[in-house]
Amino acid sequence: MTGAQIDTLPDEVRSRLRREPVPTWLSPTLATLTEQRFSDPDWLFERKLDGMRCLAFRDGDRVRLLSRNRQPLDATYPELVDALGAQEPSRFVVDGEVVAFQGRRTSFSRLQQRLGITDPRAARASRIEVFYYLFDLLHLDGYATTELPLLWRKRLLRRAFDFADPLRYSAHRIRDGEAAYEQACARGDEGVIAKSMNSTYAGRRSSSWLKFKCVRDQEFVVGGYTAPQGSRVGLGALLVGYHDGHDLVYAGKVGTGFDTNTLRRLHDRLSGMEQDGPPFTRGLARPPAARWVRPEVVAQVGFTEWTTDGKLRHPRYIGLRTDKNAEDVVKETPR
Repeated sequence: MTGAQIDTLPDEVRSRLRREPVPTWLSPTLATLTEQRFSDPDWLFERKLDGMRCLAFRDGDRVRLLSRNRQPLDATYPELVDALGAQEPSRFVVDGEVVAFQGRRTSFSRLQQRLGITDPRAARASRIEVFYYLFDLLHLDGYATTELPLLWRKRLLRRAFDFADPLRYSAHRIRDGEAAYEQACARGDEGVIAKSMNSTYAGRRSSSWLKFKCVRDQEFVVGGYTAPQGSRVGLGALLVGYHDGHDLVYAGKVGTGFDTNTLRRLHDRLSGMEQDGPPFTRGLARPPAARWVRPEVVAQVGFTEWTTDGKLRHPRYIGLRTDKNAEDVVKETPR
C-alpha cells in the first residue's frame, strides 16, 4: 500500500525522493518565534501542542522513540511503540508531539508524571494516558522524503498510516492563520505553528516554521535555589537563566507553580548538584542568599513579559525538560 502511495506522487514530486536506509537519527526542524500574525495561501497552520517532541524510527520489527536531544523514550511510552509497530509501513521516520490531556487541553505538567517512568510495565499501568500527534514524515519505505514539499509529506503521512488512538494526525488549516491563532487562544491552547507548505524539512531552527504563541514560556537553566520559608517544604524559589555566548545570564526567581511533591523532588535532585558559587556570569548584581547548583537542569517557565532590566515578570514553574540540553538554552526572541 505504501509503495503504491509513493507511485501516485506527481513526477515532479517523485523526482525529489532519494533512496536511503532508515536513518538512525535525524535532527528535528524547530520553529522560530514571531510576534507577527498573518494569513497566507502558501502557509498551513497547526495547533501548537503542550507536550514533548518525539521522533519515531521504525526499521522492520524495531521501533525507536527519541527526544529532540536523542534521549530514548521507548520505555516511557511503550504503547506508542506498539501502535507504531502495528502500522503497515515497516520502514519509516515520523515527527510529532507526545501529549497528555488535562480536560480538553494538552498539559505538559500532566505529562511530567510519565517522564520519570522508565519501566515499560509501570508505564503501561500508569493512569496518565498519552497520545502521539504526528505532523511530518521524513522517511518512507526506503525513501528519504525530507526534500518533498511539506504539504506532500503530510499527504503521504495521512495516507500511509492508520490513525487510531494513541496515534493521531496533526490536522491543519490553510491560509487563515490569524483566525487559527484567535481560535487557539480562545480555547486556551498554547498557540499555532505556521509552516510554509512548500518548505523542505530543514533539520534545524527554520524561518519556514513559525510559532504564534498565545502564552509566553520558554526553557531556562536552573542555577540555584532558595530555602523554603514558613510551612513550605523543599525549596523557596528556583534561580534561572539562559546562555548568551559564553555567559549564563540570570533571569530571575521562579517561586510559583509548585505543589508539595514537586518541591520535594526538585530539592532531592538539586541538593546533589550543589557548588560553591553562582554559575551566572551576568545579570546577578547582588547575589541572593541561595544554594548554587551546576547549570545542568532545564525547567520550562511561563511568564507575562520581560522587564526593562531583563528579568522575568510573574514567572511560574511548568515542569522540567529532559529533552533539551542546558547548553542549548538561549533567550527566545521574536524574529
